[in-house]
Amino acid sequence: MAKRTEALISDEILDGCETVLDYRFENRDLLRNCLTHASGANHRLASNERLEFLGDAILGAVVCEMLYRRFPEDPEGELTRIKSIVVSRHICAQVSEVLRLTDFLLMGKGLSVHSRVPSSIAAAVFESLVAGVYLDGGLEPARRLIERVIGPEVEIAAGVEHGKNFKSLLQQFAQKTVGETPVYKLLDEKGPDHSKCFKVAALIGPKMYPPAWGANKKAAEQRAAHNALCELEGRELPFPAE
Repeated sequence: MAKRTEALISDEILDGCETVLDYRFENRDLLRNCLTHASGANHRLASNERLEFLGDAILGAVVCEMLYRRFPEDPEGELTRIKSIVVSRHICAQVSEVLRLTDFLLMGKGLSVHSRVPSSIAAAVFESLVAGVYLDGGLEPARRLIERVIGPEVEIAAGVEHGKNFKSLLQQFAQKTVGETPVYKLLDEKGPDHSKCFKVAALIGPKMYPPAWGANKKAAEQRAAHNALCELEGRELPFPAE
């Protein structure tokens, strides 16, 4: 690994990334490689491009197995539909932004001056880190990472079709327990007009539940309802609230 990369991606940055991933790397040079965009590398082979290629394949394989096991009654076409959503560049970029993976990324000056990292780069760093965890620790830690961060996306993508409309479930729960109907508040939005993400929180009376990001307002509301149900039922949130 080039000295320049070692100097710019400090141990403190690596610590932060490992905390978010809930995985400790044995080979920290590999982690630096995962976090180095081609624009910030001394040469292309020192960037995360090859890792992105591998991570995309691992992500697809693990998600396919998840869907095969989780939905034993579903035909191939439905499994393919869900997979195409949850392994898309858009969802990978969204996961990357929610986990703030781009905060740890080394890019060249031409890209680092922008306030928002392009979605293609955000998606690539997530896929690169999937590959890094796989190469460093094997399939099981990579699987755990994917199931933790992509699992909720599977629930959202398959939810309505499998009778899990989280907004409807939250409304039933709230009306039954406290006699209130949930409302949804738009807290933030990011991105250009053709590719916005929306941050929404569910409110039941005066209580605001942990917000969630979505690729559109409908998806954000479903995820916010899911977060509210998790908190009300004492389950761990699938993602950080911010």
